[in-house]
Amino acid sequence: MSALLTGWTGAVVLSGIVLAVAMTFVAYMTWLERKFVARMQNRIGPYEVGFPHGWLQPLADVAKLLVKEDITPRAADKILFNLAPILVVVPALVGFAFLPVGRDLAIVDHPYSFLFFTAFASLTLLGVFAAGWSSNNKYALLSALRMVAMAASYEVPLILSLLIPALLTGSFQLTAVVEAQRGLWFIGYPVIGQLAFGIFLLCALAEGNKSPLDILDAESELVAAYNVEYSGVKFALFYAGEYAHTLAICGLAATVFFGGYLGPAFLPGFVWLTGKCVILFLFILWIRWSLMRMRIDQAIRIMWMFLLPASLLNLLLAAYWLVGK
Repeated sequence: MSALLTGWTGAVVLSGIVLAVAMTFVAYMTWLERKFVARMQNRIGPYEVGFPHGWLQPLADVAKLLVKEDITPRAADKILFNLAPILVVVPALVGFAFLPVGRDLAIVDHPYSFLFFTAFASLTLLGVFAAGWSSNNKYALLSALRMVAMAASYEVPLILSLLIPALLTGSFQLTAVVEAQRGLWFIGYPVIGQLAFGIFLLCALAEGNKSPLDILDAESELVAAYNVEYSGVKFALFYAGEYAHTLAICGLAATVFFGGYLGPAFLPGFVWLTGKCVILFLFILWIRWSLMRMRIDQAIRIMWMFLLPASLLNLLLAAYWLVGK
């Protein structure tokens, strides 16, 4: 299969396949979250649309948002207002281009794919800030500023935690990182692996706007979030961008900490990668719906006082591990 998907034609075909699968997963992640949380809270969740388990509920949600009226505030900056949803969803989807779904099977198998993934994932902040600023709404602007402050802070320990698998591998190529885990997944490295993954997970919760670090949606203070003035398709794009970012982060975590596409040979690599992504997504949901929201000062203090020193110490331990080998 990898021999067929070569050159520009192969890249276009693989891009279309990965994009279609990713968007399908993004749509059904909303269904999975609602059903999973319903079981946690002793409810049934979506049930009627697509009987018996509401299988068609995501399609119904998409259809509903498509026919809703698209409203642009009169005092908004119309160019930025309309561009912001695209700036949120596109960088989140670009990250999938760097994730290897099999051996020598990635849309972009670049020597620095690790860095490109994190760089594109950070670009979603431009869309968030553009949405808050262009809406001409003080609550949307406050929410956008909170998001920028949170993400700029939590990016530092997140990058430091991701440097550990790259350091142990000696490469910034995601395919090389996966292949280096054939003997032992990086999550299995004593202390170093578990601490790096724990820091990465907390930072991913903050960047993905998940509890207990979803301070953007504090209803008593911010009405909703930076996208409070959006409706219809534009709101759907923000919603899809948030879930696409979460799915991409789960894919990155599965790739760099849990062996990516590696697994017993009776199933293809992309099945193992998909299964690991789903498990990590459910784990994030379990945390999200089990803990209460923190205040912004608490969230920032935890990052600067605990996560940043712990990530620096863990990086030193990883370097000491390599020197001692």
